[in-house]
Amino acid sequence: MSFSYRVKSEIIERINTSQKADACLMGLLCCCNELSDREILFLTENTLVKDFFVRNVCRILKDEGAVEISEAERRSGVTLYSLTIPDKGQRIYLLEYFGMDESRRLTEEYLPKDKFFPFLAAGIFLACGSVNDPSKKYHMEFVMPTLDLCNDLGLLLIERHEIIPKHVERKDAQVMYIKESENIIDMLTLMGATMCSIELMNVKMEKDVRNKINRAMNCDNANIDKTLRAAERQVADIELIDQKIGLSALPEQLKEMAELRLENPDYNLKQLGAEMVPPISRSGANHRLQKLSEIAEELRKKHGIDQGARVTDE
Repeated sequence: MSFSYRVKSEIIERINTSQKADACLMGLLCCCNELSDREILFLTENTLVKDFFVRNVCRILKDEGAVEISEAERRSGVTLYSLTIPDKGQRIYLLEYFGMDESRRLTEEYLPKDKFFPFLAAGIFLACGSVNDPSKKYHMEFVMPTLDLCNDLGLLLIERHEIIPKHVERKDAQVMYIKESENIIDMLTLMGATMCSIELMNVKMEKDVRNKINRAMNCDNANIDKTLRAAERQVADIELIDQKIGLSALPEQLKEMAELRLENPDYNLKQLGAEMVPPISRSGANHRLQKLSEIAEELRKKHGIDQGARVTDE
């Protein structure tokens, strides 16, 4: 069962009053394939959405046989349901009931009150919405029949709920989409898919923790590599000093540090400082190694030795 299907299932399960159902059905009608007094045609592959549409249209029209249903099996094996209202009088009544016309505009006069607006948005999602499994990527979209409807819903989401969708035209369809995980969570919560929004939040938290751990590991690995490269150069510097003038020619503090580095090439600066007698700070260890590096650099110049740029353990 896809994440989209579970979202739609949860939305429908939470519609428990006729007012909520009316607002949701208005959203479905906005996205009908045909919507006029000449024809009302709604296509869906989702059996839950099909049943919801039929049940509530028949409730409003007070006629259990008001909706005609035909089925067609697609190549993918999925059944496509075509829902129509054959009686013109019933079509006109339904449009007047919702204050709708062929423009499908969400006019302020007929919009559900704030309390029921979320169910209008939920109905539009039931009709033309989809959302990716959050374990893969964050993406929700509404494939709208008109640009005006796309703009109307987008502006209402921004003004009323601070959810900011984007828009693109795709194969003559107007697509409103949301990629930001926080906005998708807010949208799922708004439409009544609370459990699915919690699932997305949990996935997001797991991803964030995993990314944080990966970044920390990458940073640690980079620091380790840097320390090892610096230690290799420091050992090379000290071996050069020992070869050319001998470590005994160094001041006692530098000699101690040189011998300690040769004995412990894998130690970082903090560990080296702790081994000194008395112990010194990380910056103190770095200062002494810098002095040894400067001595080695002078010896290279004196003897014409070229070993590239000097590396330090910052």
